[in-house]
Amino acid sequence: MADAYIIDAVRTPRAIGKTGKGAYSGLHPQHIAKAVLEAIRDRNGLDTATVDDIIWGTSAQMGLQGGDLGRMAALDAGYDVKASGVTLDRFCGSGLTATSLAAGQIMSGLEDCVIAGGTEMMSHVMDHGMMLREKKAHVAGGIGTNNPTLDARHPQTNQGVAADAIAAMEGISRAELEAFGVESQRRAAIAMKEGRFDRSLVPVKDADGHVVLDREEYPRPDTTAEKLAGMKPAFAMFYDLPANASGETFAGQIRRKYPDLDFEAVHHAGTSSGVVDGAAALLLASKDYADAHGMTPRARIVAAVNVGDDPTLMLNAPVPAARKALERAGLTKDDIDVWEINEAFAVVAEKFIRDLDLPRDKVNANGGAIALGHPIGATGAVLIGTALDELERTGGRYALITMCAAGGMAPAIIIERV
Repeated sequence: MADAYIIDAVRTPRAIGKTGKGAYSGLHPQHIAKAVLEAIRDRNGLDTATVDDIIWGTSAQMGLQGGDLGRMAALDAGYDVKASGVTLDRFCGSGLTATSLAAGQIMSGLEDCVIAGGTEMMSHVMDHGMMLREKKAHVAGGIGTNNPTLDARHPQTNQGVAADAIAAMEGISRAELEAFGVESQRRAAIAMKEGRFDRSLVPVKDADGHVVLDREEYPRPDTTAEKLAGMKPAFAMFYDLPANASGETFAGQIRRKYPDLDFEAVHHAGTSSGVVDGAAALLLASKDYADAHGMTPRARIVAAVNVGDDPTLMLNAPVPAARKALERAGLTKDDIDVWEINEAFAVVAEKFIRDLDLPRDKVNANGGAIALGHPIGATGAVLIGTALDELERTGGRYALITMCAAGGMAPAIIIERV
């Protein structure tokens, strides 16, 4: 089987994902995707007529984010019409899945040059009314509650409620979750100050060429344990809300599956991923393509796997996904120099570290989504670029990237610096 190489990785700064507050407010989702596609082309002297496909992740494919965003953004970026495109949805795992499918096309010999990435403008998703109209069926969690037969088989609650339940199951206290949140902010602040994101970060400009955003907008570097201790739990509001037609509550869905579990609301904005807008792109190619076009690979895809887990708890698949990836690659956890686990909620990353008994300094070394935000469909591609930059900064060899996704899933990818 052929190797699939990562030639380059770029991403936009993440903007606050609230209409009228974030820097990207008023921009079309295709516009921020266009920014990373232009950067991939221009930084690498890419002849876009030779791009076989563009595989894009976007979770909320509705409104302006509908209609095959990857293909439309490429056309908007001035790509040759020969460069095809497809857009997919694996919820939060969409960007990682786009990358694994791109790698698979190259490794199988079906394609030679594929761009993978993703976009999510949460400000548009919220503005489009999803949070109001489908609060109990998509953004807030509860993906399966609008299908009675599925709900009867696999109750799928609000994701924040699931995070609280997992914290109780694992014996992880609110104070420990908040300590993780503070550390995410501290590490992100150091990374930004030292310019660790500079290689991958590309500015977003408006139609007139004026810079809209060239830095991370979401982080709160002044976060302290004392400030977080005073915050109200964010998901308590969902506990007693009706989750399905029978009137069962979101908390009741958990208790239906785990009747003996005693849990309470502990997560809040300081221990949950930030709502942001953003886009990211990776250029992948075969060795023959890279050689023929004078491109120097930065990394090789070693393994790409997917795992399903309990849809009710929903957030626990990253650990089995990481184990499966290591087994497929013939590696052990000690071989991994850089770990990136999406901080959907503090409990996800904290459980990941504890279950795999990982050195904390190797996990999310530059902070994560708690500090920087989680642009759903783009995050997987963002994390691959972050891991690659960190491998190059530290001289490491292998990185493992994984994340939870709604429905109880997790994709995972291992890359090797070359």
